[in-house]
Amino acid sequence: MVSAKEDGSGRRPEKGKANRIRSLLGIGYWVQGFRCFPWMAVNFFLKDSVKVDPSTLQILQNSVNLPMVWKPLYGVVSDAVYISGQHRVPYIAIGAFLQAVSWLAIAILSQSNISIFAMSIYLLLSNLGASIAEVANDAIVAETGKTQSSSKKSPSASSGELQSFVWMASSVGGVLGNLLGGIAIDRFSPRSMFLFFGLLLALQFFITISVPERSLNLPKSPSNVGIRKQLSELLAALRKPEIAYSIAWFAASYAIIPVLTGTMFFYQTQYLKIDASVLGISKVFGQAVMLLWGVVYNRRLKSIQPRKLIEAIQVTMAVFMISDVLFAKGIYRQMGVPDSFYIVAFSSVLEVLFFFKILPFSVLIAQLCPPGCEGSLMAFVMSAVALAFILSGYLGVALASYVGITGNNFSGLPLGLLIQAGCTLLPLFWSSWIHDDVKVKTRTE
Repeated sequence: MVSAKEDGSGRRPEKGKANRIRSLLGIGYWVQGFRCFPWMAVNFFLKDSVKVDPSTLQILQNSVNLPMVWKPLYGVVSDAVYISGQHRVPYIAIGAFLQAVSWLAIAILSQSNISIFAMSIYLLLSNLGASIAEVANDAIVAETGKTQSSSKKSPSASSGELQSFVWMASSVGGVLGNLLGGIAIDRFSPRSMFLFFGLLLALQFFITISVPERSLNLPKSPSNVGIRKQLSELLAALRKPEIAYSIAWFAASYAIIPVLTGTMFFYQTQYLKIDASVLGISKVFGQAVMLLWGVVYNRRLKSIQPRKLIEAIQVTMAVFMISDVLFAKGIYRQMGVPDSFYIVAFSSVLEVLFFFKILPFSVLIAQLCPPGCEGSLMAFVMSAVALAFILSGYLGVALASYVGITGNNFSGLPLGLLIQAGCTLLPLFWSSWIHDDVKVKTRTE
């Protein structure tokens, strides 16, 4: 028999736990979204102070993401190894601590002539911490979302709600990070920006360790579950065709696209002489679009099958890339559209379109994920995406070399962008690999 205190006032204990989970995740995802703030300073610091070329910048940007590839290992450990009876919150705290140490070290060393090697080591450490924190946060989202969706009172009623919430929290962090970054880059030194973010991460660390995991009411695995058994459960999940083929397509849809991020950064800042504040506003607009995407998906697009939605996003990406071809040829400029306006209104959208697929795909995988390996499976998905982005970045360096793009010669950029658009459409030919037989929330639910 349920007491009135528990149920007579709208399930207050459950509501309180849900609010604590949202607060913890909200802070975590917001801070991760805010990482664009110091990274904007990194790009300008490497270009202006260290004097790297576009290819070196892009190689470094992608190489320091290597810790993201090992996310399955962090997921298996967080699923199987408890620290003081907790297996999610301590890993978020460890991730925040590692990031704080790395950015504070970069802030100190950037006063002198820091080498590219030393910069790379500390950025690797930062991304290691970010990876560990993201794995734990993603696992909480998967566990909580599945628990809510399987409730007898409202099955599927909250499917995707928590994913949308953390997506929006990350987007808000990105909006603020890019806005402040665009302003600060002209007013403060990169060292000051690195120092500020390091102190912010230290604050997140102290907030996180003050939250007892038992107050979140997360499901616990049996006490005798070890890393070996957790690995076997992950492998068993990956043997399921609906999971394996979906992940394979999703990763390939990124890896096959040769991105030109370093090239575009140099093209906009070196060739077009676009001010840093404009780039900051551009990224703010992009993050605002991501935030809007989270809201629209949560309210309007849950009734669409994931495969159809992901296919539509893939086609839209290709359309924006073709638009970039026209931009690089100067056609929009001839029509009277300023370069700065195009970068803010269009290039920013293409940059975030790459991430639009992650939201519906994460909802799909959460629904397919077997109980007990949420952390390790979601970590495997994100590591596959991270590896795909790294391969995509290296492929972009090769493409830039093939079409003859250098730090001072961008005549081959339109051809490179056209090849990029063609590669973006290729995965549509085997999109049937995406599992589509899932129950989705209808608008009337």
